[in-house]
Amino acid sequence: MPTNNKINSIRRSILTTVLGFVFIFVSLVIYYIASTFLNESKQQYEQNIIDLGTYVAQLSSQDIRTEKLNELNKKLDNFKSLTSIHYIDIYKKYPDNFGIFASYNFKMGGSIANNTSRITEQEKTLYTTPHFDDDIVKYIAPIEHNGNEVGYVYIQLDIHAGLTFSTQLFLIFIVTFLVLLSSVIFISFRLENIFTTPLREINADILHISQTKDYSARIKPMPFKEADILSRNINNLLNRTERHITKLGVAEQQSLLLNIELEDKVNKRTEALKDSNQELLSTLEKLHQFQGQLVESEKMASLGDMVAGVAHEVNTPIGLGVTASTLLSDRLDEIKTSFDDKTLKSSQLKRFLNEGQENVGIIYRNLNRAAELISSFKKVAVDQSSEDFRQFNFDELLKEVLLTLAPQVRNTPYKINITCPENLLVVSKPGPINQVMINLILNSIIHGFDKREHGTIDITVMKLGEQLNISFKDDGQGIDPLIRDKIFEPFTTTKRGEGGSGLGLHLVYNLVTQALGGSIRLDSEPEQGATFEINFPISEQLL
Repeated sequence: MPTNNKINSIRRSILTTVLGFVFIFVSLVIYYIASTFLNESKQQYEQNIIDLGTYVAQLSSQDIRTEKLNELNKKLDNFKSLTSIHYIDIYKKYPDNFGIFASYNFKMGGSIANNTSRITEQEKTLYTTPHFDDDIVKYIAPIEHNGNEVGYVYIQLDIHAGLTFSTQLFLIFIVTFLVLLSSVIFISFRLENIFTTPLREINADILHISQTKDYSARIKPMPFKEADILSRNINNLLNRTERHITKLGVAEQQSLLLNIELEDKVNKRTEALKDSNQELLSTLEKLHQFQGQLVESEKMASLGDMVAGVAHEVNTPIGLGVTASTLLSDRLDEIKTSFDDKTLKSSQLKRFLNEGQENVGIIYRNLNRAAELISSFKKVAVDQSSEDFRQFNFDELLKEVLLTLAPQVRNTPYKINITCPENLLVVSKPGPINQVMINLILNSIIHGFDKREHGTIDITVMKLGEQLNISFKDDGQGIDPLIRDKIFEPFTTTKRGEGGSGLGLHLVYNLVTQALGGSIRLDSEPEQGATFEINFPISEQLL
């Protein structure tokens, strides 16, 4: 958003500039004149008081020696007309000190009897040259006779005449400044009137044209060259604006016709787009249904692989049990025949008992193994088909998953390490967790290790507050950076054409984020394996 700059008027600019210049100039001139005059006045007062002191000393020399005080007072009374004199004290030198011989006081109107010294011995030395103390000048002139000092004259002059000189200068400066200020203001207003009158007239004409939108009107000629050039340029702009508006009117009519034609075309194409969109929506809905069916098929395929593996695994202990039971049945028939023929020997009975005990043990162990496999598969199968919350031991859940995957893992050189607290009881959905772990393990075996001669999977489970963290890490070949960012998207696979559907990790992502309400993050570099960090909420007790 543009900021509004401060706009100054011409009147203020002219007044400020001229007044500032005049004020600075006058101040400098007055300061220079005042300084010069003050210095000259000071020098003049110094010379005057020296001359006065010398003159009084000459008048007093004879009277001091003859001690004619009345004669001296008459001479001092002649100074009444000099109103600037404060004191004239005449000191006579006595054998041991100086004392006042005669005194003249301007305030008292003449000579007075005064025996009190007005100065100290320290000031006597100071005042041998004229000394200024505010508006008072003090001076001491020696009284000599034949080269010997017979006394001295102490004079005080008041240079204050009504007003001090600095006050007079200040008043002169104020008066001069006020006169100049009045002149500057008058000149500024006059200049402002000369400059702005044409501008006001031009502004009024432009405002009128803007309000009436009559662009055929023109600005009248101005009396000054610069303003007249501005008015002519504005008139040229108005000419171009008028022509442009005329062209715009024609173009607007053409645009209206084109808009009508375009509206007809747009309406027709809109109808066509509606039909196409309807077909696309229908196709998209079918694709979503197909994708959902594929995901369910992936789940069932995972369960089918487990069924086939468990069936193969169960077949072996059951077959061994059947063989052992058949052998036991044959030995039992032999014993029965010998017993019926009364040919049964003790050694034969002993061998039968030993073999029977061994066969019964074989039958028990294999049937127990088959029962464990069927029980584990039943739990995993039931969990995979259920998405209900229940309390379970997480370590036992992982062991059941490994037991179910034993047919796929046993004949491979790969190791699966589980780090999980044995007594970790959680409340969650075991079904989605089973499917996630099975898919991740098979994904590492099929894609990560890819027929390698070695491989390790580390599964670490930690409880973090009300969250469960599962770190699934393998040391396989990692994931290609080209597909790493879209690894959880459906139909993303490196085994296309080799049996890979590209739905395994997509199913894992959906189960973690939707069924478990958690998050999954992948970290993988080429030839450095892959790590899946899974977090989802849990609780310790079933609500």
